[in-house]
Amino acid sequence: MPANSDPQTRSWWSANQIRLAPWLFLAPGMAFFALYVIFPIFQSFQISFYRWDGLGEARYIGLRNYEDLFDDPAFYTSLRNNVKWLLLYLLAIPGGLFIALFLNQQVRGIRLYKSLFFFPFVISQVVVGLVFAWFYNPSIGLFNPLIGLFGLSPMNILGNPNTVTYGIIAAGLWPQIAYCMILYLTGLNAVDPEQVEAARLDGAKGWRMLWYVILPQLRPATFIAVVVTVIGALRSFDMISVMTNGGPFGSSRVLAYYMFEVSLSEYGFRMGYGAAIAVILFLIMLVYIAFFLWRMWREERGY
Repeated sequence: MPANSDPQTRSWWSANQIRLAPWLFLAPGMAFFALYVIFPIFQSFQISFYRWDGLGEARYIGLRNYEDLFDDPAFYTSLRNNVKWLLLYLLAIPGGLFIALFLNQQVRGIRLYKSLFFFPFVISQVVVGLVFAWFYNPSIGLFNPLIGLFGLSPMNILGNPNTVTYGIIAAGLWPQIAYCMILYLTGLNAVDPEQVEAARLDGAKGWRMLWYVILPQLRPATFIAVVVTVIGALRSFDMISVMTNGGPFGSSRVLAYYMFEVSLSEYGFRMGYGAAIAVILFLIMLVYIAFFLWRMWREERGY
């Protein structure tokens, strides 16, 4: 405090500085979060009620954007693809868990194995998309020769509307599994060895040990893995942009990519329509994560 400040103010600060110090450290981060996250969310809700091209005057049209949205076949295609992303992307959680259990062993060369499994996490999503686009390429890629070893016919994964979304999801799962693996490796380091030893004395091993002793102690890691995986699935954009640009024939679009198309591409700069898509995406994400938080809260309370 300044030397010439009021004695009463100095006394109040001395009595409360320990309680206030954490808030002072958090204040800059909270201010940026409010400015760049909370404010844009409310702004998106507001823009969704207008017809606006991003430059001219915005005209209030009420719920017209939402009415157009629910009559738009491309919206339903994007929504279905987002559901596929959401369901299949959750496979990254058990995949990351079992790889973490494997890597949490004291065996020769385990550091090399950890580095190999960690490698996808440090690669840019754009690079992952380019690598898998080459891998799926029917002319020069390795996918068709690989499935040919099992007697399967050549396939054009990214050129077939029935398989393109699954091919992109498989590409996205590669780094996401690595991320979940890191979370679970960190969680396994915090597992209480005394509980594990007590369970072994009681005869628990294998799946029983995992289900009743290990997994309950990994709930914090599971919570983070689920939230991050769900958010990653619902906001998937970069892999689709790099690998297919939403094609073929718009069959690999998701809500985030369709929002970009109608807002900022040759589709007409319909900012209000894109904001309506963003609102729907935000509400889906909010409901899903709120449901998971409610389930965890009930489990913690023993309901």
